[in-house]
Amino acid sequence: MSLEFNKIAASILTAGIAFMGAGIFAEVLIHPKKLSQPAISLGAAPQQAAAPAAAPAAPALEPIAPLLANASVDNGRQLAQRLCASCHSFNEGGRNAVGPNLWNIVGKRHAQVEGFNYSAANRALADKPWDYEALNAFIAAPARAMPGTRMAFAGVASPQQRADIIMFLRSNSANPAPLP
Repeated sequence: MSLEFNKIAASILTAGIAFMGAGIFAEVLIHPKKLSQPAISLGAAPQQAAAPAAAPAAPALEPIAPLLANASVDNGRQLAQRLCASCHSFNEGGRNAVGPNLWNIVGKRHAQVEGFNYSAANRALADKPWDYEALNAFIAAPARAMPGTRMAFAGVASPQQRADIIMFLRSNSANPAPLP
């Protein structure tokens, strides 16, 4: 039997002793302080838990009606094609995709496209129309406007861009809804 096995075993033991010695030396040099309480708890919640802080109020949206007067259907079409067309169609009789077809959506009640499987949150609003302010709130932040929606879109922050999109949606109708 060769001495190779002994050399390998000795190198492993030497490395282990060196690492252990370095740890002891570092502990003596640094003097770590022990925590009086664990930094995190994986068990049950502590009994003296503070009341959760109130969630910050959602910023109020400015009314969309004044912005609709200067809104651009062409800009809205471009924005909708870039932001919405991967999930929605806009033409009369268009297909439902991940989202429903949005033809004639302005003024129509929620959850009314035949054959589309709406979320329970959307179906709960079936008696309410998609008026200009409802569209504004939904396009700004779908999850905030309709908690429980399945729509995974962050929203459009710019009020003017929302107005442009709404005007484009309004134009997708044989009889566009009257402006507010």
